Amino acid sequence: MISRHDQFKKLYPNEPAFRWKQMEQALFVNRFSSWQDVTSLSKPFRENLHNFPWTTVQNAQIFSNKTKDTFKAALQFSDNQWVETVLMRNPRDQLTICVSSQIGCPMGCAFCATGKMGLSRSLIADEIVDQYRFWKKFMPQKLEGEITNIVFMGMGEPLLNYEAIKESIHTWLRHTLIGKTHITVSTVGVLPTLKKILEDPTWPDVRLAISLHSADLETRKRLMPSTATDFIEKLIEWAHGYTQKYGNRRHHLTFEYVMLSGINDTNFHAQKLAELGQKIDQVRVNLIPYNFTNSPFQCSPLKTMEHFQRTLKNAGLTVTIRKSKGDDIAAACGQLIQM
Repeated sequence: MISRHDQFKKLYPNEPAFRWKQMEQALFVNRFSSWQDVTSLSKPFRENLHNFPWTTVQNAQIFSNKTKDTFKAALQFSDNQWVETVLMRNPRDQLTICVSSQIGCPMGCAFCATGKMGLSRSLIADEIVDQYRFWKKFMPQKLEGEITNIVFMGMGEPLLNYEAIKESIHTWLRHTLIGKTHITVSTVGVLPTLKKILEDPTWPDVRLAISLHSADLETRKRLMPSTATDFIEKLIEWAHGYTQKYGNRRHHLTFEYVMLSGINDTNFHAQKLAELGQKIDQVRVNLIPYNFTNSPFQCSPLKTMEHFQRTLKNAGLTVTIRKSKGDDIAAACGQLIQM
């Protein structure tokens, strides 16, 4: 797969550098639907762009939940592969999009629908960026408001597609009003890449969320087979470096924790998570009701989640229980799977 920018350089090697900037800016003008609408480009040049891709999305299927505040789109690319992305109204009455970074996922987490697929391929940056562009075009028809937040919590492990997610984030920062603290990259915790983030001067310091799901190493290994033997110790060490470099009131680290009945929701697991959280500054815990139904796991009862939450709060942690959105259209956390 070749990016639009690389295609441009290959097809138009004699064009001045600002030409691509004009073209990239045009991609984010919502009233435009093709290169023919971009009158800042000369007519002869526009006519020469008839084979140049306006979008990577070839086809789309859209699903809506019953309350019409969450939409899922299955997007098809030029190689006939599909990926899923979600648009939802968040608790602050703003709009969040959940984007995918890969088609499938190689991490094999036991509770995740996407993990059952394995990995087909990683997305190029254009395919990630165009998930945002797709929803921007879709919104005026269905939802009022602006997209204020982007989360990499769709299909795939973002940190295994590092350069593409970094490029897509920089593109959004250049051409939208979405700021760094309104973009979150969620990862199972790929330790070498987490370390790279601290050393990379070009990394856009967006928020990071660690899909933890257990602070007990043995439990986490059963749920997430990619877990390294020294994961917890290395995570604590990395988190200290992260909060020292990036941490502030608006730039905290988040632990994502899917609640699985009888698996990771016991008093033992709550205490282990509380102990871990107390060792890391500026960490917040997000408890996630389990959604994937074609699975041997079950969601923890609400009373169990509330007790788990109280245990963490009593230990001094900031903790919330996420309200699931789109579970009736398989659009909630852990439910996305290729068509």
